Amino acid sequence: MLMKNIRCIAIAWITHQDQIFVLEGYDPIKSSYFYRPIGGGIDFGETGLAAVLREFQEETQLALKNLEYLHTIENIFTYKGQTGHEMVCLYRADFVEDWIYQTPEITAYEDSGKSFRACWVNLSDFRSGQKRLVPESLLALMDPQTRR
Repeated sequence: MLMKNIRCIAIAWITHQDQIFVLEGYDPIKSSYFYRPIGGGIDFGETGLAAVLREFQEETQLALKNLEYLHTIENIFTYKGQTGHEMVCLYRADFVEDWIYQTPEITAYEDSGKSFRACWVNLSDFRSGQKRLVPESLLALMDPQTRR
């Protein structure tokens, strides 16, 4: 089934010591893992800033500070065999609590109650192609070592 709506989401680019905090996802059709900065859907009447703050709180129980809007990315992708289309509002952010910078991973939860892994991943793993960061254009946009 072809998705016919464009979904608006907001995500947070959080880095520390050449690592980025991301969720780990898996596409069973492609048999491959992918990683994406955490965030989620922007509700009608909600700003991207409010959405990223809410989504982080709901999914990780963690608060963010120093948020700064950076860019909007148009993302057309295939997941579980279906085409998706997103407008992704990207924000740079920091965690309020320092302990998370020393914690390799946490368990986070979707609205449905389904758990997912949220973790720090070395940017070098994405630069080398060992791991895949999505949206696909994100690394080239944000990482000075990848920009051309």
